[in-house]
Amino acid sequence: MVSARGLEVLRAIVQDFVETREPVGSKSIVERHAFGVSAATIRNDMALLEDEDLIEAPHTSSGRVPTDKGYRVFVDHLAEVRPLSPAQRTAIASFLEAPGDLDDLMVRTVRALTQLTGQVAIVQYPSFAQAHVSHVELVGLDAGRMLVVLVTDTGRVSQRLVFLPHDPAEEDIARMRTAIADLTVGRAIRDGAQAIADRLAAAGDGRAPHDALVDVIAMVVAEELEEFRQDRLVMAGTANLARRESDFRGSIYPLLEAIEEQVTLMRLMGEMVADEHGLAASIGRENEPFGLAEASVVAGEYDASGARARVGVLGPTRMDYPSNLASVRAVARYLSRLLEEDENAR
Repeated sequence: MVSARGLEVLRAIVQDFVETREPVGSKSIVERHAFGVSAATIRNDMALLEDEDLIEAPHTSSGRVPTDKGYRVFVDHLAEVRPLSPAQRTAIASFLEAPGDLDDLMVRTVRALTQLTGQVAIVQYPSFAQAHVSHVELVGLDAGRMLVVLVTDTGRVSQRLVFLPHDPAEEDIARMRTAIADLTVGRAIRDGAQAIADRLAAAGDGRAPHDALVDVIAMVVAEELEEFRQDRLVMAGTANLARRESDFRGSIYPLLEAIEEQVTLMRLMGEMVADEHGLAASIGRENEPFGLAEASVVAGEYDASGARARVGVLGPTRMDYPSNLASVRAVARYLSRLLEEDENAR
């Protein structure tokens, strides 16, 4: 069993190692922290921590560094999530002020979080399984081009350029808009996609030219609705991994691959268990099933029209967990508030 003072020694080792990148010895603990005991006593505490696999010696006769288990104990029992400074809160508000649409808000969110933490920032799109199509617009351009715009009641906007065999007349565009709206507007994403699939399945060789154009537009709308249903991540700050490559014992390639593929990170974030504050951390070897045994993920939950999604950071196990947890919590709360205000305004 580790004593209360031993746990405080663990806290000191984690904090000093994160700050200095250097293994921490008993002498430096005595000098930097007011324990009121000798270095020999601290060494005894460190020996007990090592027996519990909470710290380890990276080199012979060196100081000690936290293990993944040590970081876990620190996060669960010792880390105090510090409130952000007024300057940090102002920075979040500035980054997220007056977004153009949901896509813009997601991009701004990860930019704000990577600036605050120096880690790779990740945000999940909220689930659109229950979203409904609220508006369809068709805008005729020139040279057979048409802009198809879809809007959901959750604030998601899709714009897609479609190429038609000829420029339709304005009255034809109006009829096509009505036809597409009848299939989708007011329906759930899944139901709209099914209505389009039923229409296309019933299409015959003798379709009128107008109906054939509607089918072209409908196929594009179906593709966009399917995109709405898929889980998506937005990320920023990948270059931070290269800057911190020395914090990884092995290659950062598995992390880069996970960022590129996204599926692994979506599974990982989906399986993380949050505490009563909606915060979660998955540390080091806990991520081994996902091929990310040298990385940690810290995440918080935000609310979008009753749907829960996560925003977080990915980085090495040697990270400032209290600050990152505070940043993630603040950004998640701000994001929830913005989405609630947007929903109330509609």
